[in-house]
Amino acid sequence: MRLPEALHQALAATVGEPVRCAAPVGGGCIARACRVETARNTYFLKWGPSEVAQTFPAEAAGLRVLRAAESPLVIPQVVAVAEARPDCPGFLLMEWIEPGRPGPRFWEHFGEGLAQLHRCQNTRYGFDQDNFIGRMPQENTWEEDWPTFFWRHRLEPQVRWARERGCWERAWDRWLERLEARLPELLPARPPASLLHGDLWSGNFMVTADGRAALIDPAVYYGDRETDLAMSELFGGFDARFYAAYRAAWPLEPGYEERRELYNLYHLINHLNLFGHSYAAGVARTLRRFA
Repeated sequence: MRLPEALHQALAATVGEPVRCAAPVGGGCIARACRVETARNTYFLKWGPSEVAQTFPAEAAGLRVLRAAESPLVIPQVVAVAEARPDCPGFLLMEWIEPGRPGPRFWEHFGEGLAQLHRCQNTRYGFDQDNFIGRMPQENTWEEDWPTFFWRHRLEPQVRWARERGCWERAWDRWLERLEARLPELLPARPPASLLHGDLWSGNFMVTADGRAALIDPAVYYGDRETDLAMSELFGGFDARFYAAYRAAWPLEPGYEERRELYNLYHLINHLNLFGHSYAAGVARTLRRFA
């Protein structure tokens, strides 16, 4: 793989030695990604034009916060992040994590590790900066109570963007109004404000060469820990041993299965915005259920 010459030079200046080779890495749908090798080190590189690179500083901030939490989960170290320039793409450079195969207790360690990560907490809900959930902006303005945060900075912005994109159905408005009124009774007022990955599905973790779980592509904020678990179940779910280990490490409050569907409404509307009408039935079904 041949990198743009300006990017090649910027990387060499960043790491202090020239790039010897770059090999594409699959899996991403927003930025271009590759494995970069120098004489002394191997790195993971994400790069792209300004509309893509605008997501990199927030991603880097999220990775740094997750790494500082010192959980057993592997978090890639951020080496450098740079904005796009007219003559050079923006980039996010991280340590390379060699992939491997899960060991016999991989899922148990993953579940226990996520519970430990969630023990890192704040006194409010939100984050120091806004970030992105996929390609969509994610608002993280601090709030004192959880239902207010979830409505103002999760559901309401996604609905607004769905209206602007023409993929929101007017018939859903009456259900949405009822849902807004019911949120204080449906959600806990002040659950622990846990440090969250924020976009925890099967595409955003990997197995390391030594068999541990590594988290990638976060959409970090402090919120109800159940939202991470709910997201992990939205598209097929993880191994049952993961959930059993998490619950053994930190049991969930009664009613999680009901709240899970409500929390995943955020991701369903986000996918409606990103991918269109195929997610409309899921949005309508969830709105109707809770209205």
